Amino acid sequence: MQVELRRPVENRETRPGGKRAQVKEQNRRIILDAARHVFAELGYGTATVRDIIRATPLASGTFYNYFKSKEEVFQAIRDETALAVRPALRAARLKAESAEAFIAATFRTFFAYVAANRGSFAAATQTDSIHVRIDTPEVLAGFAELRQDIEQAMSRGLFSTLDAEFLTAAVVGVAFEMAEAMQRRATMDAEAAAQFATALFMAGITALPGHTADAN
Repeated sequence: MQVELRRPVENRETRPGGKRAQVKEQNRRIILDAARHVFAELGYGTATVRDIIRATPLASGTFYNYFKSKEEVFQAIRDETALAVRPALRAARLKAESAEAFIAATFRTFFAYVAANRGSFAAATQTDSIHVRIDTPEVLAGFAELRQDIEQAMSRGLFSTLDAEFLTAAVVGVAFEMAEAMQRRATMDAEAAAQFATALFMAGITALPGHTADAN
């Protein structure tokens, strides 16, 4: 007896790209966009879930179908921000032919993104609450990529042998602190910020024990 094999019936509303999936993605996008605006305007610590819901056309029950708290929304925004800037950062660093070019590419690309996405970046970096976590998956992945690129740059001879963990932490710390300082200024000059940070780092790197001039 021959058995006829039939393909499973695919529900239009549940298949990828179906109407239900599109509505879910649209609602999630509405919530995240509203939260960016609310966090940027009120600050993370002051903003509430109710503020976010009021900034959307959605019911409160709909919000909780997607996020349990404002912290979850904040973490999702941080991950989206990291995903948006990471490819450009990595591409710029991989093109570098010297230590200075590597450092400059990192800061120039990051600060240019901050200047071009002022509102989104402000919403993703509010730190006025000790309860905010910064160790979201995509943010941590970005830090890991920076360390990998530093180690690769050392293997290519761009840098002398340095402590990659310390250098990664230093670059991240300066980048985010300077980005927050940029946010407080009426006019953002990404190039000036990149030049300042690059000069600061290159002066520090050349002063480290074991540094050799030919590594630049």
